[in-house]
Amino acid sequence: MTSLPYFDADAVRAALPYDRAMRAIREGLLHGVDPELDGPRLFSPAPGGEFLLMPAQGAEYSGLKALTVAPGNPARGLEKIQGLYVLYSSDTLAPVAVMEGASLTAIRTPAVALTAVRALAEAAPSGAELPAEPRVLVFGAGVQAASHIEAALAAFPGARFDVVGRRPERVAALRETVAPIEFRDRTSDPEDAVREADVILCVTSASAPLFDGSLVRDHAIVAAVGTHGRELRELDDALVSRADIVVEGRDSARRENGNLATAIDDAGWESAPPANLHDLVSGRVVRTPGRPAVYTGVGMSWEDLICASVVFAEGRLAREN
Repeated sequence: MTSLPYFDADAVRAALPYDRAMRAIREGLLHGVDPELDGPRLFSPAPGGEFLLMPAQGAEYSGLKALTVAPGNPARGLEKIQGLYVLYSSDTLAPVAVMEGASLTAIRTPAVALTAVRALAEAAPSGAELPAEPRVLVFGAGVQAASHIEAALAAFPGARFDVVGRRPERVAALRETVAPIEFRDRTSDPEDAVREADVILCVTSASAPLFDGSLVRDHAIVAAVGTHGRELRELDDALVSRADIVVEGRDSARRENGNLATAIDDAGWESAPPANLHDLVSGRVVRTPGRPAVYTGVGMSWEDLICASVVFAEGRLAREN
C-alpha cells in the first residue's frame, strides 16, 4: 500500500467551512442520499467509555469513522470524542485517505443541524418567518456550542446569540473560542432566554430536559443534537407534542433518540412517523401555523461520508494547484 494522505484537524477545517458543508449535505439529500438506508452505528465498551464505529457506503466513496467516547474527559480538560475517519474507494475498497475524526464531527453536526433549521425557516407559514436578525439561544458551552454558533452565523449572518452553560469557566472559554462573535450569557435567566429565542440549539450531554417546552415561541425553531440513546434527552414531551417534528432518519430516531422516546409510541411510529431530512430539503414538509418546529438528530454515518468526500476532493484539488 502506498502512503495515504492524512488530513489533520487544521486541514479538515480548511477544506470544509460551514457553508460548504451545509451545501454538501443539502446537495447529497437532493441527489440520492436516503437516510433510511444508512447502516446502524456500532457501539462497543472501551475503558472509561465506548468505541463508536460508523460505516457508510456511497457510489464513489465509502467510509468508516472510528471514534472513542470518554464522558469523563471534559472534566480533565480533554476531548470527549476522539478518533479517525478512513475514506475508501467504493470501486476497489482500497483506502484513499485518513482524516482526524473529531474535527470532522465538529463540523458535520452543526452543518446538518443548521441545514435543517434553515430549511424549516424556509418552510415557515405566513406570519411566522424568522426575523432578519434572529435571536439564537445555545444550550451548551463546549466544542459543539462553538461550532453551532459559527455555523449559525454562516446560515443567518444577522443572528444574535445567547448562551446557557453549566459552568462559568466553560462559558468564558467559549467566549474566547468564538471571538469576535459576541453573545450574552443567559445562564442565570434561561426561562426568559427561551421565551425570547427565535432559534434554540441544544448541544449538551444532558440526561433530562433543558427547559420547559411550553415557553418556546410559536414561530421558533428548535434543534436538539447533543445526545444519543433513548435514556438521554434535551427536550420535554410538552415541546415535542406541540411542535412539527423532523428527524435525520426515522429508523435511527426510533432506535436511538431519547427526545422522542416517550412522546411517540410504537403505534405513532407506525401510523404517523415524523418527516426526515430528505423530506424536509425536498420541500415536502408543511409547517403548521401556531406551532414551533423541532429538528432532532443523533448523528448518522451518511453525513460523515458526504463531509469526508468534500475534504478529500478539496485537498486533492489544492495539491494539484
